[in-house]
Amino acid sequence: MKLNKNTAAILAGMMMSTAFGGTALAATADSFTDVPKDHWAYEALDYLAKDGIIEGMGDNTFQGGRTMTRYEMAAIVAKAMQKSGGSVADKAVLEKLEAEYGGELATLRKQVEKNTAQIEKNKQAIERVNLHGFVRTQYDYDKDTTNEKIDHANNRFYLNLYGDFKVNDNWTAKFQSETNRRYNDGHRRGETGFSNYSEKTWSGHDGNIQRIWADGWFPKSQLWVSVGRTWRGLGGQNILFGNESDGIQFGLPIPGTKLTASGFWMASTWSGNKESLYGVGTWGPVGHCAGINLAFAKSNKSKGDVYSSGQINGYKIHTDAGTGISTIDPVYAENDQHVERSYGYVLSGYVDAAKDLRFLADYVKTNADFQNNSLGLRLNYRNTDLNKPGSYQVYGRYIKYGANGQLAGDDEWGSTPSATKGWILGVKYIPAKNIEWETLYSRQKRGYDQAWAYNRTLFRTQVDYHF
Repeated sequence: MKLNKNTAAILAGMMMSTAFGGTALAATADSFTDVPKDHWAYEALDYLAKDGIIEGMGDNTFQGGRTMTRYEMAAIVAKAMQKSGGSVADKAVLEKLEAEYGGELATLRKQVEKNTAQIEKNKQAIERVNLHGFVRTQYDYDKDTTNEKIDHANNRFYLNLYGDFKVNDNWTAKFQSETNRRYNDGHRRGETGFSNYSEKTWSGHDGNIQRIWADGWFPKSQLWVSVGRTWRGLGGQNILFGNESDGIQFGLPIPGTKLTASGFWMASTWSGNKESLYGVGTWGPVGHCAGINLAFAKSNKSKGDVYSSGQINGYKIHTDAGTGISTIDPVYAENDQHVERSYGYVLSGYVDAAKDLRFLADYVKTNADFQNNSLGLRLNYRNTDLNKPGSYQVYGRYIKYGANGQLAGDDEWGSTPSATKGWILGVKYIPAKNIEWETLYSRQKRGYDQAWAYNRTLFRTQVDYHF
């Protein structure tokens, strides 16, 4: 717009009050590339730009020949009013400008309030949904050195995707999806959870949403609850139990300590499982440099129980004598599951032996008759931080996991199965933000003290890309 006489006079008064009020119109750098230094308005424009009152067109130009709307002028006046605090003359000039553009300023205020409300709504909507996880590239050299066999099953590309959906201030609905794509034996459909002789009842890593659960948090009582199908663990290294399960777990702080007391009921979801576990646990720091993680779990099955998993063992051909029509019928497993133990417990903890040096130990015991205990020792030097490229961890482990020294323990993608003893050396490194590279080497005796025992050498390297 073209400035009317009142506006021109007011702006002139503002410039004069600024100039003669002791504020220099310094021009130490160009604010707008299209305003030459010898232009009569250069110093005034540069001053107003440096003071945040005018912004130009966003590309370092002012475009002085462009027509200005009354709303744009009102926005400049509003910014000038926010930065008021100068002389009485300055305030008088601003009051005149406010009177001249009062209608436009009121409209702008309403628009700002509307935009602010919309931004808050958008923020709440964005915060309600959170997707995160990582993509892994993994290579294993897994050799049975006794029989000269190499297992390629864990050479894979892997996606672990989590979704969090805020329900309200206390509850969050969650899901997890795992996808395995084995890059040198993908023709075997093991990644889907199907096989020639079994039905798919366990959550396979096929890219579907396998796990769905809800987490609740109640700040007043400090109670937390997790209910649904998710991955759960017991003990510091998840030797007693570390598995996908259906169930519920809850926890409360123990007054006067830094410990959490927990109760749970859960059932593993592997194909044909009819066993569930219930029990209690506690974990947390004790003192300045140590912590504990204890749990006891009881099975709903008794030691010595036998039940049928319902898995398909094979097929048989049946021919109807009357019609001569043949059908292929499944043969279901019967009494194929034997319960070797009915309860188990884990005693685990850690000690910070020195700066950057942590020792961890887990001992597990069940009431089985054969190999009913497990031991896991680990020494960590330093820790990785995904936000700190160059950070690293070096670790050493000793494992002696009995054939029945767990209830449903975590085998860490086949690197620490039951009926195994041996050692592991490994290193983790952060080459770039949110990327972790881990490499380990292990020598193990599989099936120790059993007729089928063999020696195993495992080399694994994997890179995780977190998002």
